[in-house]
Amino acid sequence: MADDLPLLEEAARAAGDIALRHFRAAPQVWHKPDGQGPVTEADLEVNAMLEARLRTARPGYGWMSEETPDDPARMSAGTLFVIDPIDGTRAFIDGQEAFAHALAVVRDGEVTAAVVHMPALGLTYAAAAGQGARVNGAPITASRATMLDGAQVLANRVTFDPGNWPGGVPEAARAYRPSLAYRLCLVAEGRFDAMVTLRDAWEWDIAAGTLIAREAGAIVTDAGGAMPPFNSIRRQHPGCIAAAPGLHPLLMARRAA
Repeated sequence: MADDLPLLEEAARAAGDIALRHFRAAPQVWHKPDGQGPVTEADLEVNAMLEARLRTARPGYGWMSEETPDDPARMSAGTLFVIDPIDGTRAFIDGQEAFAHALAVVRDGEVTAAVVHMPALGLTYAAAAGQGARVNGAPITASRATMLDGAQVLANRVTFDPGNWPGGVPEAARAYRPSLAYRLCLVAEGRFDAMVTLRDAWEWDIAAGTLIAREAGAIVTDAGGAMPPFNSIRRQHPGCIAAAPGLHPLLMARRAA
């Protein structure tokens, strides 16, 4: 099991090679049913490559991916891959560089190895359980911030609606990035103090970034302050809040007041 992380890193780099061939080259786009958003030929090609490569290397692992129909057999797998072939597909279509490949290994509900690769930005975030987090091989650490006023928080505008904060909207500087996995990594790197999404979050969007942020010292929970195990029936968690250790309890207090 110790070589799961190198396996993910190699696969993520191969995914990046595929994505960059399609990036800003007018890839074919389809729209998934029920308002689930767009998918491109790059998403599908990356997904096919990753499934073939990773499942050949680990035939006993289960599989969960945004671009693969759900297979209930994954529920009985003690270990599985949780994959987002391209996180930030809309940004990818628009020619924005902040799209990611998010790859994770989940064992008994916990993420044990994770990679978030940003090929257009030249960034590879990686972590293994108990071994810290790195970007491009260099150790990273979450912010030491302890005050909400002036904190740098990644969130969309709706997140900061007063109705979401009974204890008062945080007086924080708000910014946004399209990839949820990237937002988690920016918190891990200490470039932002927190990220908040209150909408249901798909497991493939947050699994890899959750481990990377936690290994960097951040606290990561769902919007209610818990964190259910991964590989759930719904494949979703009720939001995601990742923050510096000194900020997370303050955010939760504002949510609960």
